[in-house]
Amino acid sequence: MQTIFERILNSLNYDSANPLLFNSSFFLFFFILILLFYPLIANRSNTRTWYLLLASLYFYFKTSGIFVILLILTAGINYLLGRAIFHSQNRNHRRCLLILSLIWNLGTLGYFKYTNFIFETINQLFGGSLPAMDIILPVGISFFTFQTWSYTLDIYYRKLEPIHSFKDFVFFVSFFPQLVAGPIVRASYFIPQIHKKVNLEQETISGAMVLIFAGLLKKGVIADYLSINFVERIFDNPSLFSGMENLLGIYAYSLQIYCDFSGYSDIAIGLAALLGFDLPINFNSPYKAYSITDFWRRWHISLSTWLRDYLYIPLGGNRLGKARQQLNLMTTMLLGGLWHGASWNFVFWGGLHGFALVLDKLWINTSLAKSRLVRFFSTIITFHFVAFCWIFFRSRSFATSWEIIGRITGSFNGELFLSWISEYLVVALLILIGFLAHWQPDSWENAFKRLLNKAPLPLQSLALALVIWILYQARSADIQPFIYFQF
Repeated sequence: MQTIFERILNSLNYDSANPLLFNSSFFLFFFILILLFYPLIANRSNTRTWYLLLASLYFYFKTSGIFVILLILTAGINYLLGRAIFHSQNRNHRRCLLILSLIWNLGTLGYFKYTNFIFETINQLFGGSLPAMDIILPVGISFFTFQTWSYTLDIYYRKLEPIHSFKDFVFFVSFFPQLVAGPIVRASYFIPQIHKKVNLEQETISGAMVLIFAGLLKKGVIADYLSINFVERIFDNPSLFSGMENLLGIYAYSLQIYCDFSGYSDIAIGLAALLGFDLPINFNSPYKAYSITDFWRRWHISLSTWLRDYLYIPLGGNRLGKARQQLNLMTTMLLGGLWHGASWNFVFWGGLHGFALVLDKLWINTSLAKSRLVRFFSTIITFHFVAFCWIFFRSRSFATSWEIIGRITGSFNGELFLSWISEYLVVALLILIGFLAHWQPDSWENAFKRLLNKAPLPLQSLALALVIWILYQARSADIQPFIYFQF
């Protein structure tokens, strides 16, 4: 029998079977402990930075174990290369240093994320027998790699001067609220905040709590319940369900992935705000988009702007004619799809969005596209196109994707809808409530936030208690990891 002291010590160590998640009880105690001592050092910037830096590194250790060394090493290499690039006056020397940065950042990302994918592809194309390697993917490697690399690129393009303190740079890279699933924060946005005075007004605290509550409800109630009780069943065995149920499964997954990922972003932004830091918005009601171009201005904004600024524009953007613009769009989205995972399904998903963006550039320039009636119908079409693309994003293989599409087109059986509602009543209600909440006018959402911000403390406490009660009632047997942790 373990003593209480031994159990506490074990809980402080990294457990690969139970990595630290925002929606875990350990994180709640972890963050409360941070807040407990934070007021004592909040406006002593150097002490505050050390305090949050050590907390962030411990957070990543609890999330990914020994890979915390990889995080520090990636930060160190980009820090040194950034300074060397800035101080170099020789163009070829600067370019060589940038190539070194590219080799390290894409090399580490490629090794951990794509080695087995490359081996598998070679085996399929050439009939080889390369064995799969036992490689563990560090949580959030795609996010912190892009974040550090953007720093080096900004210095190379003379958009940014290097930061002097290595401590501050590691803090920028490792800041725990957004470390493992974004938003991808630019150095020029975050670093000026490191030494600013923290001024937590009541409105800021209330707004942060609203975001955290909303994120927990999105993740813990809607996303997890839909996943466990419906989505996984559909995508694991689509042939066991009618086409109508497969279609509803696609709608459910569209809502699940939005609530899961935007829920994380909401929590991250809220947690950062409670510590006096501002993180950029990452989602802006993406299913209200009237075109694919508009969708990517609203979905995973930090990634889409990263791809635009560091891939699409350097490739030539729209400066080299229509044909080259279309090629650049396709290239950007294909690589964006590959960023999400080592699978041809993700590449195909990116290709579908790239093709839609190419068509978009032709469509949005017409006067017809500016009509309100056309925008209404184009919003519906855009949503269904995005939902169609999610089939390939979520499925484990192309065979499963085409099986789902085949069930919808060949065995729809719409007459089963009422019996489905009676069997999956809670799922149906969550889908309805989730989409109605998402498609409500922005003015309603803003009014609700203002109302909650101005509410007296007892009412806010009651709202918190209600959220905790709902999360407790909706909890699953195991805490579900955030979808984007795998990317």
